[in-house]
Amino acid sequence: MHSKVVKHNNAKTLRLILGDQLNSNHSWFSTKDDSIVYIMMETQSETSYVKHHIQKITAFFSSMRNFSNECSISGNNIHYITLDDSDNKQGISANCEHFITSHNILHFEYQQPDEWRLQEELRVFCEKISITSTMYSTEHFLSDKDDWITVFKGKKTVPMESFYRYMRKKYSILMDGTSPVGGTWNYDHENRKSLPHQDILIPPLEFQHNVSDLVLMLESMGVESIGKINKESLPWPISRKESLELLSYFTTHLLKQFGTYQDAMTEKSIFLFHSRLSFSLNTKLLNPLEVIQAAIDAWQASEETISLSQVEGFIRQILGWREYMRGIYREYMPDYSSLNFFNHQNTLPKWFWTGETDMNCMSKAINQSLEYAYAHHIQRLMIIGNFALLAGINPDELDAWYLGIYIDAIEWVELPNTRGMSQFADGGIVGTKPYISSSSYIHSMSDYCKNCKYDRKKKYGENACPFNSLYWQFYNRNREQLKGNPRVSLMYKVFDSMSSEEKEQILLHQPTY
Repeated sequence: MHSKVVKHNNAKTLRLILGDQLNSNHSWFSTKDDSIVYIMMETQSETSYVKHHIQKITAFFSSMRNFSNECSISGNNIHYITLDDSDNKQGISANCEHFITSHNILHFEYQQPDEWRLQEELRVFCEKISITSTMYSTEHFLSDKDDWITVFKGKKTVPMESFYRYMRKKYSILMDGTSPVGGTWNYDHENRKSLPHQDILIPPLEFQHNVSDLVLMLESMGVESIGKINKESLPWPISRKESLELLSYFTTHLLKQFGTYQDAMTEKSIFLFHSRLSFSLNTKLLNPLEVIQAAIDAWQASEETISLSQVEGFIRQILGWREYMRGIYREYMPDYSSLNFFNHQNTLPKWFWTGETDMNCMSKAINQSLEYAYAHHIQRLMIIGNFALLAGINPDELDAWYLGIYIDAIEWVELPNTRGMSQFADGGIVGTKPYISSSSYIHSMSDYCKNCKYDRKKKYGENACPFNSLYWQFYNRNREQLKGNPRVSLMYKVFDSMSSEEKEQILLHQPTY
């Protein structure tokens, strides 16, 4: 597949569309103009800056190709460069420069990249080229720098809850005048239940895309990847139409249980009641406001079966957390990417790429990540991230792993979630305390412990759960950094109340994985 320019002889303006800018409702497409040509491309620079999951690469390329074809059918001039095209310079700037020169382009336009590295690349590129250039908004996010200033100017901390309430008011989402509908801003306390014993699970909606030719092309081009793929049945949505189908399936079948069990984990299901819309959102096939409105519409039409706590919990993830992560990334980059509050330097265990560990919770979370390019937020935070923080893993290594393995991982959303929320490497910009736990939390929120080699009740000794000793060892070695944090003071009191012998046994225990 290689879409050629239809009317390139008249082209005066070149517009770049990146792989995560698949917004068919962007104002760029409101009119057709033969003097404008759009360029899209698959490049080795984007497949190699980190080792990606094979499903992530194929889903991005498939979505890009679909988008290009749809734009062309709609009457737009599209020049699409496949990875194996002989004219491909294998870099975004290089391909754009080649096209500008060979087609006598007079003006270059692009939408602001979400990622810092691409922002910088295109800034430098526009300074270098001899023609004029213009940067446009992606018209996707619901907040901007002015909103951030409005909420946090003069404040020492930047809590998500303050930002979330501001956004609710700004867009009048679940609001009754100036007060929240139901009288409560946040139903998080109702969103932390483990699954009941009876089977209430609903099968996910999965698509079946044959990407055999694409996988073969990637192999022929020497693209290195991680993870597994069924080449004949890629399950992810790769078009706006399919993304809307997935959204409808979620609001119809899954939303009624989402909030209650959004933190639950089980061996019985990979996806539970999660929407799996993040790939569609992060590639801009869907707009966050339309996703929010679809959830509200479903709630208003079915208040007897969908409670307010379900829809608020879902909206908080998009209007609150997603926009907040975007703000953190925008405001604190590029320095944010090198923060390492605890100076952790340990390397990732090799089984992060195989899932071959005796810890059942880690095995389940990593194996499903390798098989599906997916894990929900609690598996990422309180299983994998929890272990990495307790084990003192260098956040650089963990960032690269998270950025590569998950289908929805783009640095603007991955980095502040991993380095901030998960690893507390930012020292408390995002989270007010390290999000860590011993085996007790894992047992309370999942069924992983019952099939594990390790004893969740043991802190040390043979077959003691590694999370238990790692938990207390973490607090012990980081006392200086954390002693002033009021949210962890209770844990130090618990640790200090232990007998000297028990503390010694815990601190000397060397867990095996």
